[in-house]
Amino acid sequence: MAEQKSKLAAFLADKKIDARRLIATSKRLENLQPEDRAVKLKRLQARKKEGSEKVEAPKGRSGRPVSQRTLDAAFTGGVVSGPAKTRILRAVNAVLAAKKAEPTDLRSLFDFPAKPKSEAAESTEG
Repeated sequence: MAEQKSKLAAFLADKKIDARRLIATSKRLENLQPEDRAVKLKRLQARKKEGSEKVEAPKGRSGRPVSQRTLDAAFTGGVVSGPAKTRILRAVNAVLAAKKAEPTDLRSLFDFPAKPKSEAAESTEG
């Protein structure tokens, strides 16, 4: 019995992208940089001081790269969290940019279940 490939596995095979390259790219993208650590320190110091304003900073890196286990789950159609899907997307887009290809979006990499009808909509029908 053959395993059914996920959209991500089919996309990577079509674009000739190796999973090991995704892991390496994600590690490079998601590693915390000194400026990320400085922002975290400022937030911590602002929290300790009472009455100080919030420190606004641009959205930084997570510090958590895509793991082999996460990719295996994504390839087999297993459960993958939203942030993990976003990290996979960032890594795929970085590899595509290196290949001078167009970036993609989450819907082309992952299946999203159809939203069920709400109970209110069902009660008005019948």
